[in-house]
Amino acid sequence: MNNFIFNPRYLNPLTDFGFHKLFGEEPCKELLIDFLNGIIREEGLITDIQYLPPEQFGRTEVDRKAVFDIFCTNERGEYFIVEMQKAKQPYFRERSIFYASLPVQHQAPKGIWNFRLKAVYLVAVLDFVLFDETEEDRDSVIERVHLVRENTQTIFSKKLNFVFVELPKFKKAEAELETNTDKWLYVLKNLSELDDRPVSLQGKVFEKIFEIAEIQRLKREDMETYRKSILEYADVRSAVDLAREEAREKAWEKVLQRCLQRNMPVEDIIFLTGFTEERIMKYIANN
Repeated sequence: MNNFIFNPRYLNPLTDFGFHKLFGEEPCKELLIDFLNGIIREEGLITDIQYLPPEQFGRTEVDRKAVFDIFCTNERGEYFIVEMQKAKQPYFRERSIFYASLPVQHQAPKGIWNFRLKAVYLVAVLDFVLFDETEEDRDSVIERVHLVRENTQTIFSKKLNFVFVELPKFKKAEAELETNTDKWLYVLKNLSELDDRPVSLQGKVFEKIFEIAEIQRLKREDMETYRKSILEYADVRSAVDLAREEAREKAWEKVLQRCLQRNMPVEDIIFLTGFTEERIMKYIANN
């Protein structure tokens, strides 16, 4: 099994089991609080959270059901949906909106609408790139999305908020970590590959992370669950890698097709594409 998937010392936090073990259990809530305070970057630090049932329903029995990875509320009554997503899925943005809308809808009292909503935050930790439309997107690891007025580019409401953490964009080495947020991103991306706690990751919170994540501390039944979670993660990554490779092959075949349409010499096509002469001739014969 590849080292990036399984390391004998620390959990992979991008597996379902590892993510829940670090953030989704009552003994770990100080870790979730510290992470959210660094990622959300809003006025007023979170000082306490209460975990809520992760399964949520629409307003009627026939409405679609949603099961969150982590669902909690803070001391001000604000709601937090914390998700870990291993691979890009169709309609992921739409699903994010649907998920975030449920805690908003459930705040509505019966009768007159003279109430004040509590803010809802959807925080998604992504093991893929979601935003790549502009040059600025390339280095933007954390994307914060709000309801904004088009004419003035000012906030329309702070009651519905999205935070997307695109881990593949995080490139900093240990020596480059500056902020607490940097340290969290480094841990999420690299924990399963580390042999020991880095010197730069000091303090009570990070000490606890490495303590909880130590695989040898797992109970036997938890170890079996983790192994299954690792295999599931491996399957997802393999599928993603295969899809990328197939897309890359199709792109190069289009290049090859255009080269042939321009009657480029085979030697030039080999230099441009890296394809062998045998492969090029086979493509010509089949097309």
